[in-house]
Amino acid sequence: MKKIFSGVQPTGTVTLGNYIGAFKQFTELQDEYDCIFCIVDQHAITMPQDRLELRKNIKALAALYLAVGIDPEKVTLFIQSEVPAHAQAGWMLQCVATIGELERMTQYKDKSARTTSVSAGLLTYPPLMAADILLYQTHIVPVGDDQKQHIELTRDLAERFNRKYNDVLTIPEIRIPKNGARIMSLQDPSKKMSKSDSNKKAVITLLDDLKTIEKKIKSAVTDSEGVVTFDRENKPGVSNLLTIEAALTGQTIEDLVAKYDGSGYGDFKASVAKAVTEHLAPIQERYAELLNSDELDKILDEGAEKANLLANKTLKKMENAMGLGRKRK
Repeated sequence: MKKIFSGVQPTGTVTLGNYIGAFKQFTELQDEYDCIFCIVDQHAITMPQDRLELRKNIKALAALYLAVGIDPEKVTLFIQSEVPAHAQAGWMLQCVATIGELERMTQYKDKSARTTSVSAGLLTYPPLMAADILLYQTHIVPVGDDQKQHIELTRDLAERFNRKYNDVLTIPEIRIPKNGARIMSLQDPSKKMSKSDSNKKAVITLLDDLKTIEKKIKSAVTDSEGVVTFDRENKPGVSNLLTIEAALTGQTIEDLVAKYDGSGYGDFKASVAKAVTEHLAPIQERYAELLNSDELDKILDEGAEKANLLANKTLKKMENAMGLGRKRK
């Protein structure tokens, strides 16, 4: 089976947009690929974090991975900082990367422009991300458009390493999710739904109270026309709600438009809210069972053990190729 690697930062709650765009797809990929899912806590500290909040978010994200349907019997789920090879390989790839190409990274430019004091870690984030992927001889990396540049750099660093030292690393392919899974803000449907949005009515998180979710959907911005049709340009609010319901129920947009023929926005929003809350209720129930359980710790311990074995195998090859330490037989 081909390997897929995906890493998510434990910085805040997972939104409905994150779930539909990524997590829901992970549950489908685990049956077709050898999936490695990593909670990338070392990436999180490139920006200031509250240590207690970070620890809480790490466990919460791990519980959510499992609650949405990730099967630990099929995948490797672990915490990045519990596998030291990530930081070790990250340093080696920093020595392969150049400052110029790191400074050209769009995310570095965007984040550094917002602060007067930039950590060195923010600049060298991409080689660590490359190490995350390359340590597992990953074939495919599913990412959004915002991470495409980083994966392109990962490919460049792997090719450069192989050319300069030895043919050690697998060159991963980029997989961009199919169109149609982009979930927009409930209050400004021209913008992507984001956990950093200051307007909390604009965002649904997987852990929002079900009544709160219902209220947020019922107050979602639509238009004055009162007709349920799909038109991203002219009816972005209505189209966003249709996209959400289609993604969670498996129905087509065309079927949903037919279903709401003659319905007003009140009935439409109530029905979308019902679809969302019915989908998220069992996820929230499973999350609550897992969060502080021995089961979760056992799964993460086993995931770290498996990840260490896989990562160390590649790390040793990288070290031998670069001439580090003593030669191993």
